[in-house]
Amino acid sequence: MNYDASTLDRVFLQVGTFTIYWYGVIIAIGAFLGLYIAMKESERLGLKKDIFVDLVVFAIPISILFARIYYVTFEWERYAGGPWWKVFAVWEGGIAIHGALIGAVLTAVVFARVKKIPFWKLADVAAPSLILGQAIGRWGNFMNQEAHGGPIMDQGILEMHYAVLPDFIMDQMWIDGTVYFPTFLYESIWNILVLILLLWLRRKNPIRGTVFLTYLATYSVGRFFIEGMRTDSLYIVGNLRTAQFISILLIVGAIILIVYRYKTVSKRYEDVETKKKKNTKKK
Repeated sequence: MNYDASTLDRVFLQVGTFTIYWYGVIIAIGAFLGLYIAMKESERLGLKKDIFVDLVVFAIPISILFARIYYVTFEWERYAGGPWWKVFAVWEGGIAIHGALIGAVLTAVVFARVKKIPFWKLADVAAPSLILGQAIGRWGNFMNQEAHGGPIMDQGILEMHYAVLPDFIMDQMWIDGTVYFPTFLYESIWNILVLILLLWLRRKNPIRGTVFLTYLATYSVGRFFIEGMRTDSLYIVGNLRTAQFISILLIVGAIILIVYRYKTVSKRYEDVETKKKKNTKKK
């Protein structure tokens, strides 16, 4: 184990006072890869290839705005007494994935109506892209040494992490003389597993909305447990973590919607088949 660990530089490029951080670069990579697979799936389903390019133009800035509003809302005490402009200081950190998700969904709902595309069809195509972007984006947290868990106090667990994980990951989790649980990595791995599930499910051509709702439910299961290990959580009230509360709502809501959609779509199918049989008898 390297007890004299050297951390990675969070700056990707600096020219004079102009600085580009690895966090932004990694987020951009995740967004572009997500857009690419969404465009490929759009072609397969007969949608226009550039439909997601048009969507992303609106979705990205709106998602960032909602991610910031969400964060500031639950951290209002931190900003209430400070300079007003700190509310807008995104470059200092402070955005939340659940806020970004809310912004993205609302944008997609409006976009789908304007473009006259079924929302659930659009959402199913987007779901794997969203979870891929989240999986990659967590490595931006890694570079910033954030979104980690509490300190690893047990020597056996510490040695196990060093035995299993590459040194550069554990070195980056060495902060001010303490090694922390790499919860960013746990969530990234979970998101990749969710991505594999969604890609498999999508090929089964389920009822519209199933892929997106499965994304919401499965991502939220992982987030609920991993959030409990983190030290930078937002709290909705008392010791109740906001992300865990939202995760429970998403899991329950997604399951209810999946059941509801399967029942309603199945009923429609049965009604159509019944009408066909009646028409056949009349002939």
